[in-house]
Amino acid sequence: MSRTKIVMAAFAALVAGTLLIVYAYRGEVVSRAATQSGQEISPATEANKPQAMAASEAAKPEAAPAPKPESEAPKSGGESAAPSAPPGAEAPPPGTPEVIYDFNRLPDEIRDTLQSIVVAAQSGNIDEMLPVLEENELPPMLSATAVSDPIAFWKKASADGQGRDILAAMMNVFSSGFMRKGDGKDVMYIWPYFAEMDLAKLTPAQEVDFYRVVPPPLALEMKKSGKYSYYRAGIGADGVWHYFLK
Repeated sequence: MSRTKIVMAAFAALVAGTLLIVYAYRGEVVSRAATQSGQEISPATEANKPQAMAASEAAKPEAAPAPKPESEAPKSGGESAAPSAPPGAEAPPPGTPEVIYDFNRLPDEIRDTLQSIVVAAQSGNIDEMLPVLEENELPPMLSATAVSDPIAFWKKASADGQGRDILAAMMNVFSSGFMRKGDGKDVMYIWPYFAEMDLAKLTPAQEVDFYRVVPPPLALEMKKSGKYSYYRAGIGADGVWHYFLK
């Protein structure tokens, strides 16, 4: 498996990690309940479970698959039918932009750009980001004013002078949920999604996403104003990286 695929698998795991914890905890609860009720589960019993399940499934008559509800049907444009929000998350108010967590719903060009960014960021060397910037059609905006040397700009803005906290912020931003805005050639995919939302109206689950990206002291200040002022990023549907700035 190539380094890029490994990195992107780990990248997707950041989003799905909560589900793994829930499943592990649920299994622990079931095991504990069985022990308390006096039902001991021996290794031999556990080993025979797959065979017993296979025999049980073989004995069942085949039935025609039930038609999928319309809500589970594949979406147009080749998009995945995976849910656009984590299980248990509150539904957004009607009319609000859709928050997307499924990276498979991104165009291939954007996924290619993300792979390049993630590989460079995980190297820990800010200089590795230069080839990514050079592959872009135009240099992404990094500030409200023009930046002639992005690497030098990032190093100067970083806490350690090496840009590693900038790379960390970049990873946190791109591992969050995102949203799609605009139509046609003006389509833009924006990270994090709450950069376009009223922070005073975030759901509890969205606040967790918010605190994963923004340092708590700064997050509290932003919540008071209701406006997001930390790092945000935008990539066009054609894979062009338009901006990464505060």
